[in-house]
Amino acid sequence: MRVDAHQHFWKYNPAEYEWIDDSMAVIRRDFLPEDLEPQLERNEFQGSIAIQARQTLEETRWLLELADRSSKILGVVGWVDLRSPEVRSQLSEFTRNPKLVGIRHIVQSEPHDRFLLRPDFLRGVAVLEEFDLTYDILIYTRHLPVATEFVGRFPRQRFVLDHLAKPAIKSREIETWAAGIRRLAALPNVFCKLSGLVTEADWQRWKPEDITPYLDIAFKAFGAERLMIGSDWPVCLVAGSYGRTVYVVKKYLQGHPAETRDAVLGENARRFWRLKA
Repeated sequence: MRVDAHQHFWKYNPAEYEWIDDSMAVIRRDFLPEDLEPQLERNEFQGSIAIQARQTLEETRWLLELADRSSKILGVVGWVDLRSPEVRSQLSEFTRNPKLVGIRHIVQSEPHDRFLLRPDFLRGVAVLEEFDLTYDILIYTRHLPVATEFVGRFPRQRFVLDHLAKPAIKSREIETWAAGIRRLAALPNVFCKLSGLVTEADWQRWKPEDITPYLDIAFKAFGAERLMIGSDWPVCLVAGSYGRTVYVVKKYLQGHPAETRDAVLGENARRFWRLKA
């Protein structure tokens, strides 16, 4: 099974997607399953994991409705208010649908760099294991030390780091990021998505070789058994087509054994989210 481990859907509304500025005008429109399915088929993916983009319960409901209508959506990583005393009731509602596989909070946009360690947030994350749900860590490089402390508090919880913690590929800064990645990867319950990398490079002039040093470190730190390919579609379109985006990782894997390619291109995702084959 080949799985795109990270993509989004939305009905575009300027007020709700204010982060899509003029430089990203190409994604100022609706993106729905019927838009993604031809890309999945063309690039030999059997399905995808749809990831939340707005922090609303309504979006989580909508993504699960989309998943019910599309066999290509293998799972949904939604949002609930992990800081709320009502978190269990919110999770009880959504886990009635078996396609809810995980939860994410947009920590990168929180004003406090130690947000992950807030007591109310920690209490909410502690509930996820009861519901057999994963947690997506969406952060910048500067948050990696806090993320390592955060993950260390939950040794039985399954975590996945989104977008390699957004390394500064455009400016070729690597050492501080690499040190943080190695410390986080030392915790065995953390997987990592090879996603969102082309948008951290120079959108107009990037080459696969610009991203190779970051992939080298990710493979050494996490090992091929904890890495997953993700397109970050449609956000990736600001820097390249779907096919060109996923080709970066596919090209990198060409010199690896077949079992490594199969793992990164889908089997790790199937195992991490316990997807049905």
